Amino acid sequence: MKQLMPAKLFLGCCLLFTLASSPTFAKELYISVKGNDNNPGTKEKPLASFKKAQLMARKINEALTVYVRGGTYYLTAPIIFTREDDRSVKTAVVYKAFPGEQVKVSAGKPLQLTWESFSAGIKKAKVADEIAFDQLFVNGKQQRMARYPNYNPAIRFFGGASADAISPERVKSWKHPEGGFVHALHKHEWGGYQYEIIGKDEQGKLALNGGFQNNRQLGMHDKYRFVENIFEELDTAGEWYFDKKDKTLYLYPEKGVDLSKTLLEVAQLKSLFEFRGTAAQPVRNIRLEGMELSHTLRTFMETKEPLLRSDWTIYRGGAVVMEGAENCVISNCFFNSVGGNAVFMSNYNRNNVVTGCHILNAGASGVCFVGDPAAVRSPSFEYGQFVPLKDMDLEKGPKTNNYPANCSVENTLMQGLGSVEKQVAGVEISMSMDIKVSHNTIYDVPRAGINISEGTWGGHLIAYNDVYDTVLESGDHGAFNSWGRDRFWHPDYASMAEIAKNNPELIKADVIKPIVIHDNRFRCDHGWDIDLDDGSGNYHIYNNVCLNGGLKLREGFFRTVENNVILNNSFHPHVWFKNSGDVFKHNVVMRPYYPIRVEDWGKEVDYNLFPDQDALLQAQKAGTDVHSIFGDPQFIHPEKGDYRVKASSPALKVGFKNFSTDQFGVTSASLKALVRPVKLPVIVSDGKSDEVVYYHFLGAKVKNLNTLGERSATGMATETGVLILEVPEKSILHGLLQENDVLLMCSNQQISNWNELAKVQGGFKAGQKVPISIFRNQSLKKMEVLIK
Repeated sequence: MKQLMPAKLFLGCCLLFTLASSPTFAKELYISVKGNDNNPGTKEKPLASFKKAQLMARKINEALTVYVRGGTYYLTAPIIFTREDDRSVKTAVVYKAFPGEQVKVSAGKPLQLTWESFSAGIKKAKVADEIAFDQLFVNGKQQRMARYPNYNPAIRFFGGASADAISPERVKSWKHPEGGFVHALHKHEWGGYQYEIIGKDEQGKLALNGGFQNNRQLGMHDKYRFVENIFEELDTAGEWYFDKKDKTLYLYPEKGVDLSKTLLEVAQLKSLFEFRGTAAQPVRNIRLEGMELSHTLRTFMETKEPLLRSDWTIYRGGAVVMEGAENCVISNCFFNSVGGNAVFMSNYNRNNVVTGCHILNAGASGVCFVGDPAAVRSPSFEYGQFVPLKDMDLEKGPKTNNYPANCSVENTLMQGLGSVEKQVAGVEISMSMDIKVSHNTIYDVPRAGINISEGTWGGHLIAYNDVYDTVLESGDHGAFNSWGRDRFWHPDYASMAEIAKNNPELIKADVIKPIVIHDNRFRCDHGWDIDLDDGSGNYHIYNNVCLNGGLKLREGFFRTVENNVILNNSFHPHVWFKNSGDVFKHNVVMRPYYPIRVEDWGKEVDYNLFPDQDALLQAQKAGTDVHSIFGDPQFIHPEKGDYRVKASSPALKVGFKNFSTDQFGVTSASLKALVRPVKLPVIVSDGKSDEVVYYHFLGAKVKNLNTLGERSATGMATETGVLILEVPEKSILHGLLQENDVLLMCSNQQISNWNELAKVQGGFKAGQKVPISIFRNQSLKKMEVLIK
């Protein structure tokens, strides 16, 4: 008979075992790819999973470091931190890569397949598991879905685009296009659209689902478009196609790739880490540090939610998602080829920080701060919408606290963003307050480097950032871009002018704190370096270097722009209102101003340095710059990016003050080593602008629409047509045409320039009714002119 252990001895042994194996009083836990979740989580006997470490951490009521040993961790579900994971400042937890070891947390799944030849270099393999096929990686390198036209990185839009991408002739050649995708630029190049192919008819017309990725619904571009995930387009190395019905993967491997010795991974999850709390029960004091986060799914077909009246729609997700989090930090992490956003802070968030990170080749945006529309008073959700004044909530500020505030992104390198979606940014801010964006380096993005979607609720600080190679796959935008289509803003200029005049308190009802942009360096070669668009107000912009695109202020109020250096360009005031309160002073410009529809020049435009006398006289003729002067600014070392001026510079006489021009961008040495430096401009001293030629059409003053500024001010998709400048009372066009209209058709003839219009005008006869088409307020209008 087995001898039983005495009860007291048994209990004592149990207690000793519990104390030895339980980490309740430990300060460290360890995870390893070689670990076991039945282990105690010590360095010698580590755990195997984040999930087990999370469960054990909940029982540890003191400061804790969870060390993650080197290796790749394939998650089968995101790690979700909830109120159960909440920590105090004294008991904060950090999930940290073990020093000196590389940790990769992947949303992918490794595949072990048996390959056989298919045709012409293409291999195929059966896939037994039920898995998603969206992003495919071979030895860590992303492969491309079979597409037309084929990818070429030298081509600006999409790496290849063609008008015939969805032509009936091509569509007819596809046997089963269902599940394919159409990617296209917005008609006006304001971001992009994506569609899923759900079928086709006998005439070769596709049935599509999608197009909700842009909040300015004007349709897809007729030229810049491509298709992917079409079997018949699998024709070049690096492409693949997965036949869902047959569960067969087709891959055209690149030269030198041996698939029998290849690591093949396919994305499976939309997110890796999620912080899920509420304002009442937040998740606090959790830190992720030093890990690579990679290979999440693309999410472009979920980018649907409009961000008020901005041009954006959004998907509230990313590789890391924070909602209801406080004092949480993402530090020194490498976001590698995530399919959507890298970090998304949604709704209530306070004092969270993204710092020291590297975001590379994200499918969408880098870091997003987006609040709850229900916190906005009298919100509208499309450009043309407006809540009538009689129905408007007139209280200032947010209705609730359900938005990000006092959060920051700093010392972070973001490059190659928007590899899938085009209405993206390095940093996106919407319905938030007091967001700090500092010492980041952002480049190679299809749209803005930093974007503020509307005024709600201001207080943001944008400082010491280096933002360049922006607006690479779009147009009419800026390296820094903002809109201000807040409660007071109306899409009709005259209506908005009346609202602002009679209800000036509404102008700052949403942007209740100033937005400050200082000590940044911006460069945009396809738009403006700084672009404050549609209603943007309550800004203070100073000590910035604009390398190429100049600075634009449109339709806003209470903006002070001072002590900036604007190289090889100038100031672009567009469509100003009376008593705007705008100030432009103590700046160095190197071209004449480029005003469009400006009659009232705000509070003060003066004490600036112009390149030459002609540019100065042109400004003074418009009633500005009485005390401004002209001359060589005498930069110290412009070839090295040092735009401080010498002691003898005339800029100092008008109040310009030197500021440091070598503190832009990331600060950590490891990130600096990865940066591709900005291309500095060669300073062009000739500040003269091209001569403007005016014409007269039926008594109206007109010109060719041929500048980016005119395109932006009119909302045109391209620089074409004849721009209406003045329509005097004596003109037969008076009462029909308006300033800023663009004439596109006349007498059933397309008009792209004055020469074409003059030719048509030469055939007019008295008593003739001439049909014309104009572009006004974002839409095409048709009318008739009676020739007298």
